[in-house]
Amino acid sequence: MYLTKLEKFFLSISAIFSASLALPVTVSAMHIMEGYLPVGNFIVWSIIALPFVMYGIIRIRRLIKEHKRVLILLAMAGAFVFVISSLKVPSVTGSCSHMTGTGLAAILFGLGPTIILGLIVLVFQAMLLAHGGFTTLGANTFSMAIAGPFLTMILYKAGKRIKLNKMANILIAVFMGSLFTYIVTALQLAIAHPSEVGGIGASFVSFALVFAPTQIPLSVIEGILTVLVIIGMEKFAENELAETSYAEVKTI
Repeated sequence: MYLTKLEKFFLSISAIFSASLALPVTVSAMHIMEGYLPVGNFIVWSIIALPFVMYGIIRIRRLIKEHKRVLILLAMAGAFVFVISSLKVPSVTGSCSHMTGTGLAAILFGLGPTIILGLIVLVFQAMLLAHGGFTTLGANTFSMAIAGPFLTMILYKAGKRIKLNKMANILIAVFMGSLFTYIVTALQLAIAHPSEVGGIGASFVSFALVFAPTQIPLSVIEGILTVLVIIGMEKFAENELAETSYAEVKTI
């Protein structure tokens, strides 16, 4: 059976996604792990994340209704988030760092749909991989699916307006968004577990320094991977890509 270039491209992505499910995983994960936030904290973060999730539902329903041709790219973006955010690298103190994958979705579809993709991935990772958890779902959604993608989207739009080189713009925006996810995560952990000496500020510095040695290079790698994926889309899915926020700056 003959496959088109587009079908071959997405078949390759699907194979990578499927292979990733066979990788061994540990439970020392970061997203914030299950049970690590006090009750008050996970309730507050869930309340903060809820209106963004409602907004995301509205935006993704509109996207699906008005741009059916981008559904395959939407599915691929979700798979991309799942795969690379599941590949964890040991950090110091026994925790792990990982890429987020949400920068690609933020560039292609804006903030709203990215929130829903990130939430779905976080739920499945909590259920299947012991990565993150349900009591920390609100906090993890805010850091990985809201804060990081929002900064990526803003930086990408700004770079586009000042006519920054396209691929450099993507690399910078994704790098900063991924790094910002972990800055927010460090802040969330610091608020939940302030230092006895120095309070939240000292605790934030400690958590940020824990993530920095692994997260900075991982954020660079994520930016490069996102650039490569978009180059592939430009070659094999040009028509579908033309209907996304990548081709034209749209409101979120």
